[in-house]
Amino acid sequence: MGKPLALKLCLFILSLGLLTLISCKETSKTKEVHQYTNALINETSPYLLQHAHNPVDWVPWSQDALAEAEKDDKLVIVSVGYSSCHWCHVMEEETFEDVEVATLMNENFISIKVDREERPDVDHVYMTAVQLMTGRGGWPLNVILLPNGKPLYGGTYHTKAQWIQVLTEINKQYREDKQSAEDYASRVASGIAEVNLIQPTETNPDMDPKLVESAVVKWQSQWDMEWGGTTEIQKFIIPGNLNFLMEYASLSGDEYTKAYVKTTLDRIAMGGIYDHVGGGFFRYSTDEFWKVPHFEKMLYDNAQLISLFSKAYTIYKDPVYKKVVKETIEFLEREMKNPEGGYYAAIDADSEGEEGAFYVWQESELRAVLGADYDLFASYYTIKQEAVWEKGNFVLHKLMTDQDFVKANDLTLNALASQKDEWKKKLLSQRNKRERPSVDDKIITSWNALLINGFVDAYQAFGNTDYLIKAQNTYDFILEKTYINDELTHSFKEGSKRTKGFLEDYAFLSNASLRLYEVALNTNYLDLAKKLTSSIQSRFSDEASPMYRYNETDQLISKIIKTDDGVLPSPNAIMARNLFSLGHIFYDTEYLDTSRAMLTSMIPRVTEAGSNYSQWASLLLNQTYPFYEIVVVGPDADKLISRLSLQYIPNALITGTKVHSELPLFKDRYFEGETFIYVCYNNTCKLPVKTIQEAMQQLRSFQVF
Repeated sequence: MGKPLALKLCLFILSLGLLTLISCKETSKTKEVHQYTNALINETSPYLLQHAHNPVDWVPWSQDALAEAEKDDKLVIVSVGYSSCHWCHVMEEETFEDVEVATLMNENFISIKVDREERPDVDHVYMTAVQLMTGRGGWPLNVILLPNGKPLYGGTYHTKAQWIQVLTEINKQYREDKQSAEDYASRVASGIAEVNLIQPTETNPDMDPKLVESAVVKWQSQWDMEWGGTTEIQKFIIPGNLNFLMEYASLSGDEYTKAYVKTTLDRIAMGGIYDHVGGGFFRYSTDEFWKVPHFEKMLYDNAQLISLFSKAYTIYKDPVYKKVVKETIEFLEREMKNPEGGYYAAIDADSEGEEGAFYVWQESELRAVLGADYDLFASYYTIKQEAVWEKGNFVLHKLMTDQDFVKANDLTLNALASQKDEWKKKLLSQRNKRERPSVDDKIITSWNALLINGFVDAYQAFGNTDYLIKAQNTYDFILEKTYINDELTHSFKEGSKRTKGFLEDYAFLSNASLRLYEVALNTNYLDLAKKLTSSIQSRFSDEASPMYRYNETDQLISKIIKTDDGVLPSPNAIMARNLFSLGHIFYDTEYLDTSRAMLTSMIPRVTEAGSNYSQWASLLLNQTYPFYEIVVVGPDADKLISRLSLQYIPNALITGTKVHSELPLFKDRYFEGETFIYVCYNNTCKLPVKTIQEAMQQLRSFQVF
């Protein structure tokens, strides 16, 4: 029989050189007459619809599709991507629109297209498989499965020639030696199951600040202290990482970490990864200087970055951060908001067939639009020959802070700010004449929950009630459209098929409910947070660990226990934080014990690879440093809480009530006509006080701040 199938597959994968992590975007095509139409025409996902006129007989993910493969004894192709994925659509144009490729696929395989934003569970399982097989991953994600769903082959982007070779070789080997194929696929499936196995910890470790310190020290070797971010060439912004490091620096007094976060935030705000004309952030930087981004804009990035820069403002008081938040919210309102409410998933990187075409500038166009202002503008935004990106295009980015720039150009900060506003108006007007990139108009529950938190954090940092109203309106819209008969759906789009909510939808929306309760003091938010938490416990509990499964059902080849952070926070970590908060609000030791058990099982991973587990690391701070309850009770509770929130207090629950309440946190603390602040730690409370200054002094007297 020659070499074992597993070895042949490994050699074959390596020979193709497909292991480069490729990130993604779309090229949209409009044809008046379509020669081919497949089953995807009945879907509402923009990504699936983009493939509805391929000659490939695509079908959406379903158990029926796998059953058909079983009946016909065919292997299954699962191709996963998303609407703003550039390389997904390069592969579509080169490969899936090709009749020769389609004939090979249609005759020998059942071909399934998956929008990873609609079915993150399918994506999680098969991304894990590809990472186990190859050590890398990315999108487009292309896997070949046995009819039982177990993976036989996995890779990312393929050229037409590579894909034909893969399909021919894998199908041939499967037909010649099914037993070896089944054995290999079973081993991969077992590996996926092992990745999702979380061992409960029977011991109760010492919760010492040195646990966190050791994780941060290991992490520091990856930091780029000059340009911020990591030392890798491509740079992603992981807001949860920077948020944790801000918390840690504040609690520990670590000035090195604090400086690293400041450098990173400054470089991001100055770089081309930030849209200096329209506001908002692109997905990641293709270079180590944050200069040239991958031009897609994702809701989850912008939602979390609103939170990050808002919190950073309360520490560093940098007006640039306030402007970034303001402009990012304006961008979301203008370009990503559904007219009825809720926010869309993504904006494409491509328009007019070119990546970034909507966002980049030619020198001649800038001169024509700006006139006499061009020279100052060019100096400010680095428009010079050595900064050309490609095809004579410039990406606006800054190499000097505003303070340094005004000194070098004999300006005032106010004059520069006024000048920038004029530049922005002119360029935004000019840009709006261009062909716009397409928008993925799905409204995803979990991503909108992150944005609710972003609005709340902006409200707390700046005291702008418009931000609180936006949070409440978004929350109301999401409940109306995705919470039906006490069950969440993952996304909303008129006429779409509804997918049951995943753990991230329940956990993130519960967290958003808690955040709204803390600032609005409306117990309806608290009630829903508790109700969603109960739903998680009944629907998603994992019998083998204190964690929660990603899916409510078990139709995939492995359960998913999502504990690490990526571009989205770990839903298990968010659930653990929710339980921690609810435990303090209700004095519920069962909630607190469950949260601690979840955290305890993760401590080895946190201390070994903190950058992958920053949400858990933040919760570990709550356990290793004193955690406070700051409770404001009385008719002026909302006003005092709003003023308290202007301070940066990372290790505290701050909430209150304007009326008498029997909640354990407020019991016996309400006095008619009076408003008091109670500062408590470890079941010990200071005497009630009436002013923010007195409360902060009490916090300092605990010798932590």
